[in-house]
Amino acid sequence: MRSIKPLPISVKRALLKLGQDVADARKRRRISTMIMAERASISRTTLNKVEKGDPSVALGIYASVLFVLGMEKRLGELADIKLDETGLMLEEDNLPDRIHMKSRKSKRTE
Repeated sequence: MRSIKPLPISVKRALLKLGQDVADARKRRRISTMIMAERASISRTTLNKVEKGDPSVALGIYASVLFVLGMEKRLGELADIKLDETGLMLEEDNLPDRIHMKSRKSKRTE
């Protein structure tokens, strides 16, 4: 059995929130755990782990559950570069101070 390194507290909190949000979304839709698990092609035990934010559950399982809830599109936005504040800030810091025009030879048309 391989050992899993402890997760940062912020990651644990995010997974717990995700699990609770999934459970709340399922309940709002009035979907039982049995039906939800069946639609996501997982066991009820695995669904229970998802709803508890268990980090050992594969990302694909979370994606399947989100699909059943009609929320899978948001999964693609997790690391969207348009929302990457740090990356955008670093990119902005590396912008050149001046832009030099490349010289072009003009072609004359007759």
